[in-house]
Amino acid sequence: MNIIGIDLGTTSICGIKMNADTGVVSESITTDSNAFIKTSNSWEKIQSPQKIIDIAFEIVNKLVDKDTASIGITGQMHGILYVDSDGNAVSPLYTWQDERGNLKYKDTTYAEHLESFSGYGNTTDFFNKINGLRPQNAVSYCTIHDYLVMKLVGNTKPIIHSTDAASFGLYDLKENRFNYDVNAEIVCDYRIAGNYKNIPVSVAIGDNQASVFSTLTDKNDILINIGTGSQISVISPKIIIADNIETRPYFDNEYLIVGAALCGGRAYSVLKDFFKSIICQCTNVDDSQVYKIMGDFIKNDDIDEIKVDTRFAGTRVNPQLRGSITNVSVENFTPNMLTYGVMNGILQELNTLYSSMGVSSTGIVGSGNGLRKNPRLIEIAEKTFGHKIKIPIHLEEAAVGAALFSGVSAGVYPNSSFAQSKIVYYK
Repeated sequence: MNIIGIDLGTTSICGIKMNADTGVVSESITTDSNAFIKTSNSWEKIQSPQKIIDIAFEIVNKLVDKDTASIGITGQMHGILYVDSDGNAVSPLYTWQDERGNLKYKDTTYAEHLESFSGYGNTTDFFNKINGLRPQNAVSYCTIHDYLVMKLVGNTKPIIHSTDAASFGLYDLKENRFNYDVNAEIVCDYRIAGNYKNIPVSVAIGDNQASVFSTLTDKNDILINIGTGSQISVISPKIIIADNIETRPYFDNEYLIVGAALCGGRAYSVLKDFFKSIICQCTNVDDSQVYKIMGDFIKNDDIDEIKVDTRFAGTRVNPQLRGSITNVSVENFTPNMLTYGVMNGILQELNTLYSSMGVSSTGIVGSGNGLRKNPRLIEIAEKTFGHKIKIPIHLEEAAVGAALFSGVSAGVYPNSSFAQSKIVYYK
């Protein structure tokens, strides 16, 4: 018996087939979506829903077989697309990267007026409403992965799981309802939305929660994810309020406490581009070669470290904030110390977010390619947080989480703990 998980990412779409008994991923397919639509507005980040859906259907059809017991769907949170009364998309996908919420509105911005953030679905809708950009035949809106579920099972109205609903902003966590007019059904439990080829398909869930679900077997551990951005997440029985910290719905009546760095792993990529621009003045190199050089840099413990604040893209609370490089001396102004400073800065930002949560952990789990592919970053993370890092053997965290969620929803597993017992870490 196998279970399928699909993850609709920002730039790629991933599908996995997992052995429901062993937890081993037997097949994985990842395809670039190339779904971004060019516009004349620099702040606009939109994608083609049909392009994404077509690729997702191809992947699903390649993975399902007579032994498939359930299908789970997840994807990029916060973004929205509008649907009509027949359940068809009548707009592009306004992604989480869309910046219309940061544009001026009255004496502030659209996002600040709503006390929310740019890229969050309800902020995007508010902008579109004020500026006459709501499609006339739209009756609701949802995430792109909610829309995929609709298309797979033939529903005409979105069913939004609380893990995604909260990502729109203006959401009451205690009451599990919007403080904003959204015409969609909200569910909080493990739920089957319908069937595709007689296979149960669970409601879509947020990719952050899906990634946590597939990596944390111990609720007392913390999860560090470093990719393009970076996040630190903990599971809590209660809501936690702190600067730059977000409490999100999780599963089994618990909450996910998240501190997200907007730049995160991208800061390392920015440094790579800086080095590459210098090296390419002498010879042509590709990104992998530059990363190899950076990874080989050795830190000298006898020299004061360069301090790098990697908030190059600001924070959600303060998008205008910028990073900095300080404590530079004649002795430490070297490529290897700058590289170490950036890596350390990435972890220090996450550690600051973690400290503001006011919780304690017994272990640490790592995920994301930015961490997996950088042994030096793992070393710094272990030094920063005081624990050895456990890393799951599966690479497709969100897709695996969606598959496990679908397994619980379809009754393949009796509960979430049993499903998560299938997670295997590197020894």
